[in-house]
Amino acid sequence: MAKLNPSKFRQFSQKTSYLVGTPGAFVVALAAVIIWGTTGPLFHYSDTWQLVINTSTTIVTFLMVFLIQNTQSRDAKAMHLKLDEIIRALDDARDNLVDVEDATDEEIEKLSQESSNLQKHLTKIE
Repeated sequence: MAKLNPSKFRQFSQKTSYLVGTPGAFVVALAAVIIWGTTGPLFHYSDTWQLVINTSTTIVTFLMVFLIQNTQSRDAKAMHLKLDEIIRALDDARDNLVDVEDATDEEIEKLSQESSNLQKHLTKIE
């Protein structure tokens, strides 16, 4: 089995995610559905006719989930690194939040509550 180059996959997934998010891609998908819908009477709305759209959309959706997830995970990781750098650069920033994405749900909820309480306190001061 051929080994998939992670760099090539990253490039492919980024380009594909971008392309499928364009208005042109939406128009192509819409046109495909309209063409499929208008051929219904021609095929007497048969099971095979319905199976074509069901199978097509299932396959496309299945593959797109992996491509979009790859792109979003990469973007999120890059965003965390950028935010971590900003936090480290600010003298008054609490650097204990740098790796907060690795915290438990309970720890994140506690930090969220602390942030909310701080915001309420600051609002009262103003």
